[in-house]
Amino acid sequence: MLDHCDRSDFRTQFTREPAALKKFPALVLNADFRPLSYYPLSLWPWQEAIKAVFLDRVQILAEYDEVVRSPSQEVRIPSVVVLKEFIRPQKRVAFTRFNLFLRDEFRCQYCGREGELTFDHVVPRSRGGVTSWENVVAACAPCNLKKANKPLDRSGMRLLKPAREPSPNLMQEVGRRFPPGYLHKSWMDFLYWDTELEA
Repeated sequence: MLDHCDRSDFRTQFTREPAALKKFPALVLNADFRPLSYYPLSLWPWQEAIKAVFLDRVQILAEYDEVVRSPSQEVRIPSVVVLKEFIRPQKRVAFTRFNLFLRDEFRCQYCGREGELTFDHVVPRSRGGVTSWENVVAACAPCNLKKANKPLDRSGMRLLKPAREPSPNLMQEVGRRFPPGYLHKSWMDFLYWDTELEA
């Protein structure tokens, strides 16, 4: 049980105990009851969730057994909250290293190997290739070295799948395949509620 009975508010107390941030995160759902994102999973530290409750921005759907206390109140820590106003998803996915690796499912797009990855220009920059979704893929170091600055058709290598700009829906779907190391039991119905049930 978290017992914060001194005169400081939740936020001040929290800053003194940063380890608590990792203990009781709240899963944040959009107003349609889907997570804002699957990867990274949309989580708030517990003090942000409590603040959003007091500001009437979210509704609590599930709680931890633990509580926090101020001199005048006792509050159970939210484990799942849903936004009261719908946040419209972005229409385009930002072209970042992380999103590129997520699109490619953290695998080398030449050999399928997982692990240490870099990225490779399918059409080398030295040959006019641009840095874009359609020309950059995740690659392991051995494949990157083997391909070097050769065009794909002269490298003796091939892509596992074409390099394309991903849609936000595709990124959400891929993200669902990579759950974080910790999933609280109260989150499960909300993380997978929209999957097709097996007969």
